[in-house]
Amino acid sequence: MTIDAKRTPDERFVDLPAYAFNPNYVDDLPGYEGLRVHYLDEGPKDAAKTFLCLHGQPSWSFLYRKMIPVFLESGARVICPDWLGFGRSDKPVEDAVYTFHFHRNMMVELIKRLNLSNVTLVCQDWGGILGLTIPMDMSERFSRLLVMNTAIATGQSPGEGFEAWRAYNRTQPDMDVGALMKRGTSVLDDTEAAAYAAPFPDITFKAGVRRFPELVMTDPGMEGVKSSKRAANWWSNEWTGVSFMAVGAQDPVLGPALMEQLRQTIAGCPPPMMVEDGGHFVQEWGEPIARAALQAWGDLS
Repeated sequence: MTIDAKRTPDERFVDLPAYAFNPNYVDDLPGYEGLRVHYLDEGPKDAAKTFLCLHGQPSWSFLYRKMIPVFLESGARVICPDWLGFGRSDKPVEDAVYTFHFHRNMMVELIKRLNLSNVTLVCQDWGGILGLTIPMDMSERFSRLLVMNTAIATGQSPGEGFEAWRAYNRTQPDMDVGALMKRGTSVLDDTEAAAYAAPFPDITFKAGVRRFPELVMTDPGMEGVKSSKRAANWWSNEWTGVSFMAVGAQDPVLGPALMEQLRQTIAGCPPPMMVEDGGHFVQEWGEPIARAALQAWGDLS
C-alpha cells in the first residue's frame, strides 16, 4: 500500500541557527518502503556509546541542537531521528495514518537498521510516550536513560493541563508551530521559532501535528495502552541500567508531579535535576542537562 506523503523542500532548512548537522535518510525500512525517514548521525560510527535522542510534538531534531555537542564531547555517537510527520522526514497527508504503532514500529526498524548498541535513550514528550515502550523488546541494546518531561501513558488522563492542550489543538488544524513554541519556551528568539516551523510550509504538512495529541492514551481501550502497561512493568521490575531525569518545572502539562510518578516507575532512577525556569521543551535548557547527566555517569570530567 502506498501512503500519500509530503516532503518538505530542502531550502526550508537552510541556515538554521546552531544547527549545522548533516541530514541522513533511509526510505526502505520494512513496512515503510517509500517513506523517507530523516535522522542525524554525528560522531564516530564505531563509538562505544550511542545516544538516541527522540523528540515529540510539534518539534523535530532541531530540539536537540544544544545537547548534541555535549554528547559528542564524550566521544559518543549521536542518532537523532525525526518521526514521520515531523522535521525532515516525510509527512503522510491523511490524519488516519498516524497511530501509536505506526510510529513505534518505524523507530524499532530504524534502530535495527542502524544496529545501535549500548544506547542511552534520551527522550521527552512523545519521544518518551513512544520511546519508553521500545527497550523492553530489545533490552540488549539499551544501557542508560536520560528522561525529560514525558510519561508512560497507560489509559488515564494526565490531568486538566493536558485536556486543555488537546482541546486547544483540536481548534488549530493549521497550528502556528513557531508561535506555539515561543509561547511555551521563554528563551526562544524569532529565528529559533521559525526553525521549529520550517518543516511545515502549509496545513497539508501538519497531519502529525494535529494527530499526536489525539493519540495520547487517556482511555484504557486506546491503541498503545497494552504496550505501555507492559513497559511500565518492565521499567519497574526488569530495567537494570542507569538513569538521569531532568524536569522543566514550568511545564503545565507534564510537570514535576507527573514526573515524580514516572520516576517512581523507573527502577533506580535518582531524584531529578529540576530546571526551575524550564518549560515543557526543556531541551532548550539542554546544555547543562546533558553535562550534568554525563558527569553523573562519569562520561565527562
